[in-house]
Amino acid sequence: MSARAHLREARPKQWVKNVLVFAAPGAAGVLNEWSALWPTLVAFVALSMAASGTYYWNDILDVEADRAHPRKRARPIASGAVSMTSARLIGTILLLGGVAIAFVPDWRCGVAVSVYVALTVSYSVVLKHEPVLDLMAVAAGFVLRAIAGAEASGVEMSTWFLLCASFGALFIVTGKRYAELRDAGENVGETRVALTEYSLGYLRIVLSVSLAATLVAYCTWAFATKEISGATWPFYELSIVPMLGALLRYLLVLEQGQGAAPEDVFTADRTLQALGLVWVVIFGLGVYVG
Repeated sequence: MSARAHLREARPKQWVKNVLVFAAPGAAGVLNEWSALWPTLVAFVALSMAASGTYYWNDILDVEADRAHPRKRARPIASGAVSMTSARLIGTILLLGGVAIAFVPDWRCGVAVSVYVALTVSYSVVLKHEPVLDLMAVAAGFVLRAIAGAEASGVEMSTWFLLCASFGALFIVTGKRYAELRDAGENVGETRVALTEYSLGYLRIVLSVSLAATLVAYCTWAFATKEISGATWPFYELSIVPMLGALLRYLLVLEQGQGAAPEDVFTADRTLQALGLVWVVIFGLGVYVG
């Protein structure tokens, strides 16, 4: 069993999702302080380990279905590149190790990662087969990442921050399901069982609702943050422009036939990256210059 096969099974490309742990401390402007940076980095490592462990166990539970799938049968466990015995061992070590490490910065961070693991395992076993619940479960996983980062760094999260993160996550997850359903065609049941209960029209409605809710929550958060910080420059308000642009750009990408793998979109779409960079610069100026 090669180390490369185990690395593929751990899916390091997916770790990019865990940068959400930096959202709350970044917005609070404390990432330049070592006392906040090191626990946030630990939370990132803990979540990455836990996420990889859940990928192992997801593929262990789905091994027979994956072997019958034209694309998933190439996965290390389904193809036999990683044995079931070593997969169970390493998957369990990653899960337990990730949870244990998460308790190092703060016990509340450990609880957040523990809930994330419980939710993700429940998703692999049951929730991914249940329409609507599958969307909520995956979206909740993104929110728990942000919560873990906030608890690790000792940053208090506002209600509007949580709402923005929740609806933003729902928007991304629904976009992924929308792209999967559109691409599946007649083989929709083979890709994901819950997809058989959805229609493109229904998912478009959810996309519209979650997009609008994300934008409203972000606008409210931006204005509230401006008032709380006492900033004199309108950087927080200006950050709404690239945020709106990024949301609309992702929606356009979905309509152009992409989006089944959001992480690939974010790492390949130059316009989306540029909008993200502009947002970081403007919001950063609001945090550190005011």
